[in-house]
Amino acid sequence: MLDDTCQLVWITGGGSGIGRATALALAALGHRVVISGRNAEKLHQVSADAGQRSEQGPIISLPFDVTDRAAADNAFQELLRREGLPDLVILSAGNHQPMPADQFSADTCRKLMEVNYFGITNLLELLLPAMHRRGSGTLALVASVAGYRGLPTAAAYGGSKAAMINLAESLACELSGSDIDLRLVNPGFVRTPLTDRNDFEMPCLIEPEEAAQAIIKGLKGTGFEIAFPTRFVMLVKLMRLLPYRLYFSLIKRKTGL
Repeated sequence: MLDDTCQLVWITGGGSGIGRATALALAALGHRVVISGRNAEKLHQVSADAGQRSEQGPIISLPFDVTDRAAADNAFQELLRREGLPDLVILSAGNHQPMPADQFSADTCRKLMEVNYFGITNLLELLLPAMHRRGSGTLALVASVAGYRGLPTAAAYGGSKAAMINLAESLACELSGSDIDLRLVNPGFVRTPLTDRNDFEMPCLIEPEEAAQAIIKGLKGTGFEIAFPTRFVMLVKLMRLLPYRLYFSLIKRKTGL
């Protein structure tokens, strides 16, 4: 759980999008923030942006690739040596690639699963026992409402996010009431370099800064799922209740397929 004391926060995917905005927002609140990602230049730019704002604390960059298990382990050990075990870890590293049915690619599915799902598991394998040994810690797994139900062109992306949601739910069953606070973050459409790849109008599109504030508000509460924006999430959750015949018919009408 996030509180008003100075906490050590580690954010993967911190070089852009939701991760970047959340890092800057948490630093502005006085937390000590470490950001990771593959692109060291982007991470250093976020650190520089924070340094130019007098009201913000420092943001420390720790570049590595979440899909590389050895690199993840090395980065984690370096973090422990330099800063210690984080109080809060936000696992938001991810990738997105639209994949229409007529361009179905096993490689695309595998590529997105490597980042969006296995990239999470590589770090959970390190973080869960470490937090158990200490007796405290908060883990926030950033998935997507795209994991609720299958959507056109999202077979690869939505499948990886559905796997993440199932992973978080499964772990939460066992971790409930324990010393680890597990959270699931399901954003709707957020304007990022990844969603810029979509060639359709995205309903209820919000800015990364709005997403960051929603995540921080949720982490200060006690609910398992942090999902936003509210109106869009409610609509998608209602669609999840529809039988397949009605759901497929609705999607065809709305998308013009």
